[in-house]
Amino acid sequence: MQWNFSDNRPIYQQLMETITLAIASGALPAGSRLPSVRDLAAEAGVNPNTMQRALAELERTGLLYSQRTAGRFVTDRAQHIADKRKELAMEQIHIFLSSMKDMGYTAEETVALIRQAIEEG
Repeated sequence: MQWNFSDNRPIYQQLMETITLAIASGALPAGSRLPSVRDLAAEAGVNPNTMQRALAELERTGLLYSQRTAGRFVTDRAQHIADKRKELAMEQIHIFLSSMKDMGYTAEETVALIRQAIEEG
């Protein structure tokens, strides 16, 4: 995983976003086992307690689950992952549409530009 942090938000939230994106993109496939908290923390360059907090929160959302002696796993509920993937996509679309509106583009003009960009490849 690519770990990039900014100063404007708590690190544990940024960890959650990175792991969520890895799950949604398939980089962490459904049912796969995650490395240990210590290994993930070392890879990301963060305190293990911060990583633990992020993973616990992802468990609460249902993207991860724990098995007492075997570790943490990505959910095997494909629909849950698909829903999260769509949610992430919609967030990006709303950000894009807001930016286009701020630049003075109408919805129709934005759609025309998107079509043009798709055609240009």
